[in-house]
Amino acid sequence: MANRDNHYEAAFEECLRLRRIPYVAVDEAKRSRWSGGSIKSLDFIVSPPGGAAWLVDVKGRRFPSGEQKQYWKNWSTRDDLQSLSHWERLFGGQFGALFVFAYNVVGDRSPLPAQDLFEFRGGLYAFVGIRLSEYARHARPISPQWDTLAMPTAQFRQLAVPLESFLSHRDHLKQT
Repeated sequence: MANRDNHYEAAFEECLRLRRIPYVAVDEAKRSRWSGGSIKSLDFIVSPPGGAAWLVDVKGRRFPSGEQKQYWKNWSTRDDLQSLSHWERLFGGQFGALFVFAYNVVGDRSPLPAQDLFEFRGGLYAFVGIRLSEYARHARPISPQWDTLAMPTAQFRQLAVPLESFLSHRDHLKQT
């Protein structure tokens, strides 16, 4: 099951449930083991009817974040990228790897129009997705100490799309 203490993942799961999108919430309590070692568990396997199937890692961020109101934070760890990539290889070509950035909108700006926001437990959330391949191609190191990466904001804003695009379009899996 998903981490119900993580409000970002809980909001994402509720969004899927209310839209009646089939999914499996993965138990993330432990890293998954395989013959080569261990890998970070993904968060959800999502399979919209008539659409592509997605291996999803949810990244929760505030919008804006920090005292200096930084927008479009999209950092991830190298382990997140490597693990999600490994899951994509294990599941095969019918599944695409996807980062879903779940933005908890706490200011007067939003990454999506107001009608596309999801209300959950008194908060507003904007879900945008980006294929792992796109993210990995453009991500740059931001902290060697924490082994984190992020995409330049302009590229991220250009390539990340509303979650709806991944839940309703059959041909999205075939894109690069």
